[in-house]
Amino acid sequence: MDQPYWVYVLYSDAAKRFYVGSSDDPDRRLESHNAGMSRWTARHMPWRIVYRQRFPDITQARRFENRLKRQRGGGGFFALTGLSPGEFGRRQGS
Repeated sequence: MDQPYWVYVLYSDAAKRFYVGSSDDPDRRLESHNAGMSRWTARHMPWRIVYRQRFPDITQARRFENRLKRQRGGGGFFALTGLSPGEFGRRQGS
């Protein structure tokens, strides 16, 4: 039986940037991002989780993670996550 996985979206208020990832424990991953364990995310700390969605296995989670990443924070990203562009200082489609 596969273990459930989560797709999560982090947001850095300081950098006005999103980070999309997947994990079996998004809260633990948030801690590691905010501890500077990843070179890219260390430059934009602190991060907060603004979205998470549970999937039955890693394959489905990675598929959705990649779909979100292909949106590059544009209108499709906001449509798929239900996040509001105005909440993050962005316009729809930017």
